[in-house]
Amino acid sequence: MTSTTVGANHLMDAYPPHQVTFVEGHGSELWDARGRRYLDFLSGLAVTSLGHSHPEIVKAIADQASKLTHVSNLFGNVHGPRLAGLLDHLLGGGGKIFFSNSGAEANEAALKLARKWGGPGRFVVLTASQSFHGRTLATLHATGQPAKHEPFQPLPQGFRHVEWNDLEGLEQAITPDVAAVLLEPIQGEGGVRTASASYLEGVEEICAAKKILFMVDEIQTGLARTGHWFAFQEFGVNPDVVTVAKALGNGFPIGATWAKAEIASAFGPGDHGSTFGGQPLAAATAARVIEVMMEIDAPSLAVSAGRRLSAGLHSLDGVAEVRGRGLLLAAELMGHDAKKVASRALIAGLVVNAVTPTALRLAPPLIVRHEEIDEAIETLRGVMT
Repeated sequence: MTSTTVGANHLMDAYPPHQVTFVEGHGSELWDARGRRYLDFLSGLAVTSLGHSHPEIVKAIADQASKLTHVSNLFGNVHGPRLAGLLDHLLGGGGKIFFSNSGAEANEAALKLARKWGGPGRFVVLTASQSFHGRTLATLHATGQPAKHEPFQPLPQGFRHVEWNDLEGLEQAITPDVAAVLLEPIQGEGGVRTASASYLEGVEEICAAKKILFMVDEIQTGLARTGHWFAFQEFGVNPDVVTVAKALGNGFPIGATWAKAEIASAFGPGDHGSTFGGQPLAAATAARVIEVMMEIDAPSLAVSAGRRLSAGLHSLDGVAEVRGRGLLLAAELMGHDAKKVASRALIAGLVVNAVTPTALRLAPPLIVRHEEIDEAIETLRGVMT
């Protein structure tokens, strides 16, 4: 048999060239192929909220893998219903869950549910400028960033973008063909920008009055990241549909779409499906992730660590503003190119990213230690100096 060399040249060029190849991680730390240590203040884009190689999650994966990894959704498994119950509890109860493999798929399910619930002629979903909802064709069009649309035109119809935080503009955009509004409570890829309480409250009121669905994308903000189990809970609103992914599996791919029971009932057998959605290995892992988060009171950890990280960022010369909640923060820079700062930080052993040309995003694990926060701040201070 002829041996084949496997390397980066076998991968499609959908991502920029990698500066570093990571091979191991524990807690908030990563090590590269050369054995060099890094602090991970990005968590795989708000995914590894319990840190890398968390012993309880490793055990959950290993235990379930030794019993049953997969069955078709034509049959039941014990872990999907258990996980659905945990999620429904954290979301306030009274809902039902559809499981998928990613955030984009969770949003796809929400979009299909909105159309099925809306019925013939009601298919349009309103989303906000600078939003991000995924990379499938439908969720790409839902994303309010036209530059990302152009290479893939024509995109599926049924989306209308309105200005972020503009309640009057949103209300004016509602026509008889609108089935739902889909918003992030904090725009992650849009620069870590938080909606105003009056905006989200107003959106909820308008949706109720117009009899359209109020859908919230919690893929990046959900599961304690912002100091609440879900970011919308800070504002006291009551969405009809919520999408979740990223932190749900702590690195194991899984997504979920929650809807109030009366809305979820629009889906009947055969209306939607996913080969791997809610399979036992993913569901058992995610259920243990939520249980551990509850045991350690993850929202309070995000609040405490977030205060320390925010104060440290404010202390840096060249930081004009700190945005976000809990441990989803953006540092708006003055006189610095965020991409260059992130690249230099990586060389110095700190993983962050440029969420906009002028802002750094920081989303460390919720279990990050105070001394690691202080180390990260001093690394940034040195890089920016």
